[in-house]
Amino acid sequence: MLELKHLYQGFRNPDTIANLARDIQLTAKSVKQQINIMEVCGGHTHTIMKYGLLDLLPDNIEFIHGPGCPVCIMPKERIDQAAALASQDNVILVTLGDMIRVPGSQGSLASFRAKGCDIRPIYDPLDTLKIARDNPNKTVVFFAIGFETSTPMTAILLQLAEQERLDNLLFHINHVMVPPAIDAVMQDPNVRVNAFIGPAHVSVISGAKIYRSTVENYATPVVVSGFEPVDVMESILRIVRQKAAGKAELDIQYSRAVSENGNLTAQAKVNQAFDIRPQFRWRGLGPIPHSALQLKPEYAHRDAELRFKACLPVKEIDDHKACQCGDILRGLAKPKDCKVFGRGCNPETPLGSCMVSSEGACNAYYRYQGVDIKEPHHG
Repeated sequence: MLELKHLYQGFRNPDTIANLARDIQLTAKSVKQQINIMEVCGGHTHTIMKYGLLDLLPDNIEFIHGPGCPVCIMPKERIDQAAALASQDNVILVTLGDMIRVPGSQGSLASFRAKGCDIRPIYDPLDTLKIARDNPNKTVVFFAIGFETSTPMTAILLQLAEQERLDNLLFHINHVMVPPAIDAVMQDPNVRVNAFIGPAHVSVISGAKIYRSTVENYATPVVVSGFEPVDVMESILRIVRQKAAGKAELDIQYSRAVSENGNLTAQAKVNQAFDIRPQFRWRGLGPIPHSALQLKPEYAHRDAELRFKACLPVKEIDDHKACQCGDILRGLAKPKDCKVFGRGCNPETPLGSCMVSSEGACNAYYRYQGVDIKEPHHG
């Protein structure tokens, strides 16, 4: 009988990981430059930290953690808008997972729920339909977050709401896209990144093709990787081989799930529901043009930003001065560079979003390295 463990055991095999580490060490000797790899997705950050992959790498390879955590990049003013929506009479705010714990300027959504607001965290967006059906006399607002991975599900939720004529279901759209964030990282004058591990789940939907401009514009290798430790180590080896050969190419390591063109059906659903937003402010990265989505005009009747425009705060609000989450999301600092890491800021009492999310870099360091363990100089 096939068990779940059979699907991942081979991708965690210690001998395979050791062999890949040896090949990386040998190949990296012929590379004269420092190889600074940004793993865009927080899921890869957790794999790297959990399995101690940093300790297997040579000194000329460093990981720089990227902005691919949808909870981490949400600016405080958008959380404040969610809180303002939840504070309206007869409104139920629905959102995903860790979002409820991210601090805004007036507190987290969890703190507003403790004050009596009807805020419901869910793990399946389609649960929102049942909430709307069960509460016909209330306005249900789905606070939608996520990269290309989760956007199709919001599009399907929108389609079903239209089909069922659930007029009480509205949407506050915060879906963002990976390529503009990569551009923002690479255009920073202090950038040190010269290779990328591309997000896996995003690429299943969008296809690897979305990274071709990164390779061409910045002469930077991009390898789309799976999440298991063997996946990540093989992706590192592919990057090192490109560097040794003086190449910059797009490569798909996660070929068991990712194709060049991606899921065309999912992409069509997204295109039917959304337009590209002119600009969106990312936590840590600031305003990035054409980096997020908004509802098409034909769905204006479901747009919570339009329906509740008069009561939504729009003032841009920066992070706590002691928090270096912004620098971490830009790849300019590591979690342990932050003075409040593990002290004033921990998963139970987070100051910044990088500590809140299960995909955040600070959360990964805290969980797998602790506060007082000295960080390897290349990690």
